[in-house]
Amino acid sequence: MSAVEDLLAAFRDYLLSRSDPMLRHFIEGFQWPMEERSLAPCDLPVVAYLRELRRPGGEAEASLFNSLRDAAGILHWAQTYSITDFGADFLERYGWVELFGTRGHFSSDDMAGGFLLLGPGVHYPDHHHQAEEIYIPLTDGSQWSKDAQPFLPRWSGEVIHHPSNIRHAMQTETMPLVALYLWRSGPLAQKSIISGRTQ
Repeated sequence: MSAVEDLLAAFRDYLLSRSDPMLRHFIEGFQWPMEERSLAPCDLPVVAYLRELRRPGGEAEASLFNSLRDAAGILHWAQTYSITDFGADFLERYGWVELFGTRGHFSSDDMAGGFLLLGPGVHYPDHHHQAEEIYIPLTDGSQWSKDAQPFLPRWSGEVIHHPSNIRHAMQTETMPLVALYLWRSGPLAQKSIISGRTQ
């Protein structure tokens, strides 16, 4: 198997190993065999943080993190936003890879999944989208806000659920964020709407 195939297997196995009821309901019935797409590798500055990070403390999260780091150099990293959205400094410390979905390394019209990377000192402001979303941080130290509530720390392995169109935001301090994400029940390639703006 290729490193990307290994990463998909690790992603699937990690999710299936979790007992969280919300997560289990979210992925129930999803068909994991998917056709692989040929995507050219695309690097971003934020990926350098992934290569420098020490692996997480939890065994399951560490195993998935290692698979991501092993495959990082051949993945198609991307960005949703432009300089006019959040500025050049944000783009230096932001990126994601869609492992599967309508644009990912594997093809699915039912759900999208991949990883978000944020470097240290990043504020990802309030945004929302039609798709329902789950995040699971693989690293500690990030803070999350939902529905304009105060920021709260979230920890490695914690399941964070965002219903359709609910506002949410993230920020990092000294540590980068590596987080698994899942999208379903909405346009899987929608650009998030930044609160207070129309896209």
